[in-house]
Amino acid sequence: MSKRKSINLTKLKSKVDESRQATISKFFLSNTTDNNTKTLKSYEPEVQVINIDDSPVKSTDPRKIPSFSQKKRPREENVSEGDSSKKKCLDVSAGRTNGNIAPNDGQQPECSSKVILNESTKLKLKQFEPDLDREKTEISIEQFKKGNLNTANNAAKTKNNHSDSDSDEDVVIKDDRLSVFSHTSQLSTPSKGKSPLNKQTKTKYTPLEQQYVDIKNKYPDALLLVECGYKYRFFGEDAEVAAKVLKIFCHLDHNFMTASIPTHRLFVHVRRLVSAGYKVGVVKQMETAALKAAGDNKSAPFTRQLQSLYTKSTLIGEDVNPISGEITGEATVEEQTSFLLCVYETPPDKTKQTCIGILAVQPSTGDIIYDCFNDDDTRSELETRITHVQPAEILIPCNLSSKTEKMIKGIIDISTSEDDRIRLERQSEEHFDYDQAFQTVSEFYKSDAKCAGRIQEIINLPKPVISCLSGVLVYLKDFGLSQILKLTGNFCHFSMKSLYMQLQTSVLRNLEVFQNLTDGKEKGSLYWALNQTVTKFGGRLLKSWLKKPLLSAKHILDRQEAINELLQGKNTQILAHLRSSLAQTPDLEKGISSVYYKKCSVLEFFFVCKSLLKWSEDVQLITKQLDGTLSSEILTDILNDIPQLLEDVKSLLNNLHENNVRDKEKTNLFSDESLFPTVQMRKKEIKDVEKEMLDHRRTYLIEVKNKVSHVVPTDWLKISSTKAVSRFHPPFIQATYKKLNQLREQLKKDCDEAWLQFLGWFEDDYQKYRKAVHHIATLDCLFSLSLVARLHGYCRPKINENAVCIKIEQGQHPVIQQILQGSQQFVPNDTNISTDETKVMIITGPNMGGKSSYIKQVALIAMLTQIGSYVPAESAEMGIMDAIFTRMGASDEIYKGRSTFMVELQEASDIMLKATPRSLVILDELGRGTSTHDGVAIAYATLDYFIKQVKCLTLFVTHYPVLSELEQTYPNVVQNHHMSFMVNEDSGKIGEEDSSNAVTFLYQLVSGCAGKSYGLNVARLASIPQDILNTAAKKSQEFHNLLVTKREREEEFRNIYLTEDTTILYQTLQNSSVM
Repeated sequence: MSKRKSINLTKLKSKVDESRQATISKFFLSNTTDNNTKTLKSYEPEVQVINIDDSPVKSTDPRKIPSFSQKKRPREENVSEGDSSKKKCLDVSAGRTNGNIAPNDGQQPECSSKVILNESTKLKLKQFEPDLDREKTEISIEQFKKGNLNTANNAAKTKNNHSDSDSDEDVVIKDDRLSVFSHTSQLSTPSKGKSPLNKQTKTKYTPLEQQYVDIKNKYPDALLLVECGYKYRFFGEDAEVAAKVLKIFCHLDHNFMTASIPTHRLFVHVRRLVSAGYKVGVVKQMETAALKAAGDNKSAPFTRQLQSLYTKSTLIGEDVNPISGEITGEATVEEQTSFLLCVYETPPDKTKQTCIGILAVQPSTGDIIYDCFNDDDTRSELETRITHVQPAEILIPCNLSSKTEKMIKGIIDISTSEDDRIRLERQSEEHFDYDQAFQTVSEFYKSDAKCAGRIQEIINLPKPVISCLSGVLVYLKDFGLSQILKLTGNFCHFSMKSLYMQLQTSVLRNLEVFQNLTDGKEKGSLYWALNQTVTKFGGRLLKSWLKKPLLSAKHILDRQEAINELLQGKNTQILAHLRSSLAQTPDLEKGISSVYYKKCSVLEFFFVCKSLLKWSEDVQLITKQLDGTLSSEILTDILNDIPQLLEDVKSLLNNLHENNVRDKEKTNLFSDESLFPTVQMRKKEIKDVEKEMLDHRRTYLIEVKNKVSHVVPTDWLKISSTKAVSRFHPPFIQATYKKLNQLREQLKKDCDEAWLQFLGWFEDDYQKYRKAVHHIATLDCLFSLSLVARLHGYCRPKINENAVCIKIEQGQHPVIQQILQGSQQFVPNDTNISTDETKVMIITGPNMGGKSSYIKQVALIAMLTQIGSYVPAESAEMGIMDAIFTRMGASDEIYKGRSTFMVELQEASDIMLKATPRSLVILDELGRGTSTHDGVAIAYATLDYFIKQVKCLTLFVTHYPVLSELEQTYPNVVQNHHMSFMVNEDSGKIGEEDSSNAVTFLYQLVSGCAGKSYGLNVARLASIPQDILNTAAKKSQEFHNLLVTKREREEEFRNIYLTEDTTILYQTLQNSSVM
């Protein structure tokens, strides 16, 4: 590829005086800087100027306009000695007058061809200022005439705004008013010198554009940012997308639309693009100007490679987390979890059950979850796992079944915004084929000696999980994050029914565990009510606790004891200092993962290690103060383990210079450079070169008055100039200074490699640091639960291991209690059900009477008990339940093709199949989605099934009075209750305007069945027009009278059928005929 050349038209000057005026600048280096602490800036030359001038400097008349030759010119460097012959073509040394060529005095200029210019050409040439940019060479006037004047007419059609213009065009003619570019460069391609063409416009690609095209062909689904000097550029469709998402300007440049962002704002814009659901690739320059000039490709464009890929689940690295992951004041992707979930299924068997495998990886924290299960056509089990994992991205094979894909797309489509929408990624099915997957997984783990002994654990996983693992491995390799899968100790099975309470998707949704049903936000959820954590990783752990309530009575009691220690123990004040330390802790979980991937900045590494060291020191200090007086086993283990797990952190920090860390200076980062011989050797080479320059300091930089510049040797390099003087480097300094710059650039590369080697030492102890961070997160969660208990008067529930029971006195809804605090008083209620006594409660009452809130309250108290928390009640005795099931609400699922009533029955069916005698089942108004007769029949039969077959704890809310008859059928098992209310009979007459206050809700649970639901009262509260209310009231009264009459006749018929006295029978028939 030819090198771009610039026209440098040297102005002819008049003869100069015989006296010489020159200024010599000397080069000095400071030798007093400490070898261990001096920065790269100490290598820069210190210049002292000495004036040697025999004649006085003439003052310049301010009224005179300086000639073109006296204007300040751009910097010119690195002009090769081979260009001296070209300079001679423009240097007519004998006769120069006012910038014009003097008449020929008989001596021919030392030039390859004779140049004769007319006045018109001279005038045109004066318009162009010489371009003295680095890596550009001067050309002869004849070359200029032949190759470049013809391009002036096309100047308005072509332009170049990118940093590689020095390598994308051959000739540049610059002026303050005009830029002309000639596209004559050729790209080295396999097509024997033929330049690549844009198939649409039939024009040649510039080298930079060709680089973009080549990388885009490898990553067609990624939106690429290409580093060009001080900015990142988008091309083509990527530029149009970026302009729309980032609200930046997009314009046509050569063959592509283009847009750009500054380099220092990369992390902001990458996060915005990722948040919008795009895969973003960052392409960086792989060489510096100094190293490129010394390499074989000095005439080619800068080498560029894709350095990083980012999606919602892989936002890890220095580009997106500039300082410890903390970004304020910007639109960022704020995800509590960023799991990548892979789904693979096998064909259904004879029972129409499909075997599905999942593998979920959270690269930012190192968590790995897997599972294999059978599922039916509704894919309810898969939906449950997706709801629990809450992935940011789902990876599926291209041949996934339509039923599974439909369910996944339905979950994605119900997202309220692009920011929280799950990203769907497809991958070729060949990576999921079991034989290929087994080979891929085996090779991955065999390649690392540390994992060779654990490969048996991996290959024993179910086949669908192996297929998922292969797909994730292939996918994460492009992101440089696959090494997290080597930590087999992080693998956790999802369906561990022996350890955790089972919570289906409908339970988390209906009980509003993580988001409310009104607007889908966190406020108003159980997590919002409990979350008083002060660290991000503590908040994530609290979410995990809520998803997985415990089944082990010992573990529940251990957490309760820890909370009690923080609330009432004698060491409460001492332990409170740990919460202050939590408030100053960054996101250590993501921080240590970033270090493990070797994608962290120096500053981020320093902050993470500094925080870990502070925790180690604080815990040691508090442990000494406690002196073994803690009664909580959890707190004791945490305080004993943290210092041991973090004992190596101090040695890592001691290897770094803190001042240089804060200055982000890697060249003097390490305190003991003997650990990195390459860095030591490179610094020695730099010192040797500096010594050579010091020996020649008298000729380092020379200033010459412009009027005597013709005496300067032709092999000297002009560095800069003013209207009065010019500065030159002699040949020795040119070569030596070029070598010095190359060594400095190489030192930076060596320091980068040494930095990666240093991070490898942290990687060896990653598992220890991860366990310590988990301990810190556990402390944060325990402090959060204890604070909530103190603020809202929670009590410690008693755990009954021998019975499944719920005995609550004055229980309250944990969320409504906080929402109403200070404005209204929440009415507490009692609950007393047990598998040994009454196990079913049928709850009736008026609409809006508080029935649904009550049953939710009971379920949430059961959940809180089994995460080890205190509960909102005066007292509570709770058994351990293996699952909670709910059937609540009324909504269809259009994306699944299911009506409202179908959703009701499907959920009821799932509950009947999965509930056990140790489960808590909540059914709210089952059967209301169809006709009254069918609804009553279904509700009655379902409740009868739970009473006789499942025998679990059941709360059944209904408006069907017929169901209350089950209390008589099962007197020791079923009890009727209703939410109390008062009816104002005086204002209950039809047509009265103030009849809207006919019913007063008391929200108190009492025994017995409510006679009516008082639906018209809710209609009045909803501001239904009075005429409609009057008509509805009349119809309601008619239906009521008809029902009463029907019941009376049924009673009479029953009495007639059962009587044996003919006299009474005759009188009854006679009375009926009279009526």
